[in-house]
Amino acid sequence: MMKQNKNLLFIVFFAISFLVANFTGFSQTAGKTGLSFLKIGAGARNIALGGNGNVLAQDVTSVFYNPANLKNKNNNELFISHNEWIQDVRSELIAAKFELFGLQMGLGVNSTSVSGIEVRRIPGDAEAEVKATYFAAGLSAAFNVSRNINAGVTVKYLYESLFADEATGLGFDLGVNYREGNLLVAAAVNDIGSMNELRKESTKLPTKISIGASYFYPLTEQNLELNGGLEGLKYLATDDIHLNFGLECIYDKTFALRLGYQTMYESKNITAGAGVYYKGLKFDYAFSPFSLNLGSGHTFSLGFEF
Repeated sequence: MMKQNKNLLFIVFFAISFLVANFTGFSQTAGKTGLSFLKIGAGARNIALGGNGNVLAQDVTSVFYNPANLKNKNNNELFISHNEWIQDVRSELIAAKFELFGLQMGLGVNSTSVSGIEVRRIPGDAEAEVKATYFAAGLSAAFNVSRNINAGVTVKYLYESLFADEATGLGFDLGVNYREGNLLVAAAVNDIGSMNELRKESTKLPTKISIGASYFYPLTEQNLELNGGLEGLKYLATDDIHLNFGLECIYDKTFALRLGYQTMYESKNITAGAGVYYKGLKFDYAFSPFSLNLGSGHTFSLGFEF
């Protein structure tokens, strides 16, 4: 049975990958996609763990990574987050997880803005400053495929605005996972879809494929819990493949320390963070340092589980 479940998981994943490849076409090239706010990540815990949300997000934040993970726990959750990123980029996120029609459902909203964009018609001082606005709202559903396999889908509305121009679009996320004991193997395809024209040209979505695994290891005598994850991630518009590593140590189910590492990025690699849990409340923080004088990112998240 275990072998059959694994075979089914990989059949589903490669079928999804094939559909995405044919839908988007691998003719995209680096620098040809937009809506980069979708690449930043969601939730302080996931960002601190190197962006390993596909395999390590087991809570409501899975609506932003892998909707299949909503089925891993049968509970209700509320979540809010503020991301103070680099270059005047700021994001506000809210999410909710609930059960409806026998399905684990999730709602996720991401509002991101980039302020201080200077306007010039000729060289010299800026004539004005404008703000770019981006918005995504998605509805997710997760369900059982078999005893060990879950699948999920997210449908999202997308919006972007710059100066006097604006565009809307529709995107989809697809995900599957396989759980055997403390091991989780997961795969997801994110941001399939298209946008209307923004002035003269449509923005291409940053479609990505990710697959990885996580393992939960309790150290009962030391009152510790360890969570580790590794995933490979590829944006279809680029040639490079990113590897994301994340490790979390939780003491007494109350205090958490986190460390992450990301490869093949020009200006970032290490991430770190911490969390505190108390009677269903969760507070998390992530620190993301950048090189090339870009500064650092700070993410704060608050969640409630009931």
